[in-house]
Amino acid sequence: MVRGRLFYMFGLLALLALLAPQQRECTILDFARTSGTRFVANGRPLYLNGFNAYWMMSMASDPSNRVKITSTFQQASSSGMNVARTWAFSDGGGSNALQLTPGSYNENMFRALDFVVSEARKNGIYLILSLVNNYENYGGKRQYVQWAKDRGQNINSDDDFYTHPLTKTFYRNHIKAVLTRINSITGVAYKDDPTIFAWELMNEPRCQSDLSGRAVQSWVAEMAAYVKSIDSNHLLEVGLEGFYGESMPQRKQSNPGYEVGSDFISNNQIVQVDFATIHLYPDQWMPGSSEQTQAIFVDKWVQAHIQDSKTVLRKPLVIAEFGKSSRSSGYNVGQRDKYFGNLYNTIFACARTGGPCAGGIFWQLMAQGMGNWGDGYEVVLEESPSTLGVVTQQSRQLSTLG
Repeated sequence: MVRGRLFYMFGLLALLALLAPQQRECTILDFARTSGTRFVANGRPLYLNGFNAYWMMSMASDPSNRVKITSTFQQASSSGMNVARTWAFSDGGGSNALQLTPGSYNENMFRALDFVVSEARKNGIYLILSLVNNYENYGGKRQYVQWAKDRGQNINSDDDFYTHPLTKTFYRNHIKAVLTRINSITGVAYKDDPTIFAWELMNEPRCQSDLSGRAVQSWVAEMAAYVKSIDSNHLLEVGLEGFYGESMPQRKQSNPGYEVGSDFISNNQIVQVDFATIHLYPDQWMPGSSEQTQAIFVDKWVQAHIQDSKTVLRKPLVIAEFGKSSRSSGYNVGQRDKYFGNLYNTIFACARTGGPCAGGIFWQLMAQGMGNWGDGYEVVLEESPSTLGVVTQQSRQLSTLG
């Protein structure tokens, strides 16, 4: 049995060596840009293959846990991944908050984010940094509304985050604090650091109280312009899941049976928004549906957004979240590998033919020993050799295009 395991491990290592992209560069020399529906950097087309890791700043706040950030970036880089999406927010909620109260920051947490940025830079990994949450996890828009209430404002709904003058002021101040932060490790301001691929206005903006989309549209327009007034170096995206709204009513049939107050078309048409994103959670959006039904939805969802990114938006598209939950009925790793592989094939086919779909970022990558952080979607590379092979193969394919 021991000899059999050794042969298996040697075989796996040989396979990964063959799959690994050749001449992997671990230096980010230039800011990422867009050219039509493509990304470019360092004078070449750029295609993204990466992971979500919302936990990085929180984990890095404890120096004894920083090895998990380092090892995660090293593993990702060795498998050819080149982008990570993570939180640049943690609002209220005690000692582990980044923003303790409006405009007041926890320096230890900011130094933790500095470490995340510096480790990404060492390993040639771009970062997408999200600036606030739609949900109450890590504070989010609910915390901003509560801060305004604490100052005597009469606010009825968390959705007033998008329209109330004081919550918007709090958020603009947070944008400025993060973008102008001088990294305590590298000495480089975030707004001047090409390690950062893009800013994200919000993780999955939703406004159920205004399905017309006007509240989110106005907020995105205002905040996107504000980001660009401080930082014209970096790309910007909204953080959208991809739900269609009133700007293209005929497309609403592509939604999974409901709307959320965002609008994939009009939100992304704002001139300061550089590229579009979609997320994919058919198991959550279509509970109780069959695997086949979900697979059909996934294909239609992706193809609709590819078409609209090409012909309407004329901007790149990134599948910024997708995953397969181990908590779903009938789950096995083979299902996850197939799901990842199918999406990767769609991305590669689109990119290879000059289409707008320029990459995918799965939810979510974790280091070993993080069991309490799991949500069912986590991938631990050391424990998932088959999934690692699928991800590495996609890196290799995309590297042939770049």
